Amino acid sequence: MKEERLKPIKALTFGEALFDIIRGSAHLGGAPLNLAAHLAKLGAKPAVITAVGRDELGEILLERAEAMGIDTSYILIDENRPTGTVTVELRAEGIPVFTINEGVAWDAIMPGEKEFRALSGEEWDVFCFGTLAQRTEENRKTLKRLFSEIKSRHFFYDINLRTGFYKKEWILSSLEHTTILKMNEEEAEILSSLLSGTSNACKPFCSYEAFCRLLTEKYSGISVICITKGPRGAAVYHKGVYEEVETTPVEVADTVGAGDAFSAGFLYTCLSGYGASKAASIGCILGTYVASKPGSVPEYSNELIEEFKAEDLSLNPVKIN
Repeated sequence: MKEERLKPIKALTFGEALFDIIRGSAHLGGAPLNLAAHLAKLGAKPAVITAVGRDELGEILLERAEAMGIDTSYILIDENRPTGTVTVELRAEGIPVFTINEGVAWDAIMPGEKEFRALSGEEWDVFCFGTLAQRTEENRKTLKRLFSEIKSRHFFYDINLRTGFYKKEWILSSLEHTTILKMNEEEAEILSSLLSGTSNACKPFCSYEAFCRLLTEKYSGISVICITKGPRGAAVYHKGVYEEVETTPVEVADTVGAGDAFSAGFLYTCLSGYGASKAASIGCILGTYVASKPGSVPEYSNELIEEFKAEDLSLNPVKIN
């Protein structure tokens, strides 16, 4: 049963905000920013905690984020570090390979006491975070304090691993604070290996269902697990029930941001009162749509909105100019 909401969903995302350089063109990116942008398009009220440089790219990022309906109150201006950029090489089937620059503004997300007081004074429906931004000690300290001070119904962890930018201790610590967990198949294998202590886990623990059960037994705070499977849809585990959701194959433009779109569709639907299976279905629809379009936050088509309606979900997407 869907429960009626009287107020828009309030989401807070933490981490990288940057520009993806794809085929020589700059596109606004970073998983926390992509997620917030899609949530805003769906009708939620998202805010982002990140940092940009005092430079032209930083100004553009702030302007575009505000135009998307994102609360930029917690986007800090770094006087010494530049706005982050990532070079994206697209390989077969639009699969991206990232070259992530270091020493950039989002490597030092350090809100002041004023910002922390404001954040802790709010009541959030979901706090969203990942692994990449934890590559610096400054960000890990900030995240630790956010975990202890903010008030949120749910804590959404998108593992979102990038080669060379994760450690086992960061992942395990994050799982301790998670209520909703999301990963892709490759990340599921990596996590299963980390948990089992072997380099060749059984893809993973012989079945996704067994893997999800193990995770929820080990980390009792986790209530929902999503595993995205690209063109084969997604798997979702909730209250001991494992389900797989199919998606419609599309011609892929690029997969940059498709996982973030899935996360937004899933969270918005789930927090609107629908079940985990329905939420995964909407997540697949939105993720597949984004994969079929260039860029991480394309405009929503009338066909997409009609597809939402066919799934019995009355969304009211906000148009972004």
